[in-house]
Amino acid sequence: MLTDRSHRRLWRRVRSLSEGLELPDPFDAETFLALLAERRGRPIEVLPVAVDAGIPCGLLVTTDHADYILCTPGTSALHRQHILLHEAAHLLCGHDRSPAPEAPGVRALLPGLSPDLVRRVLGRAVYAEPAEQEAELLASLILHRVLREGSAPGRDHGRAGTLVGAPSRRPERPRV
Repeated sequence: MLTDRSHRRLWRRVRSLSEGLELPDPFDAETFLALLAERRGRPIEVLPVAVDAGIPCGLLVTTDHADYILCTPGTSALHRQHILLHEAAHLLCGHDRSPAPEAPGVRALLPGLSPDLVRRVLGRAVYAEPAEQEAELLASLILHRVLREGSAPGRDHGRAGTLVGAPSRRPERPRV
């Protein structure tokens, strides 16, 4: 569990990360992942994978040559966006560079992938872990920033605004 001091440190670190990111305009999670992949110099591929209950709806798998985000298909657009941002946040926070135990369900989801090939698997159902809290907070702050910057007068809310029900411009009624 985080102490007050470590909680403040976490917020400062994550807020700084969020504010320093280049975000596509209009915002789109897939475009954001492409920018992150370019910045990291390695591909990030999103793979739809059906999961059973008890397995997280998103997983990050990092191999020697690419990063893979496994995402449950058939979820809402907003949920998918949050899953993608959460898994991208693990990369932005450097969680892929620290050792971690294998996440539950990885062998079931990736039966043909050699365990030697997979260096890192991130995806947990327990948000009490510091890395999960950090990734969740960063994903939320990125979306908050998208909405904040997209809500300036005269700007369209973009796709993120549509996803969360931001007001859109209504066409003017013809005057009679």
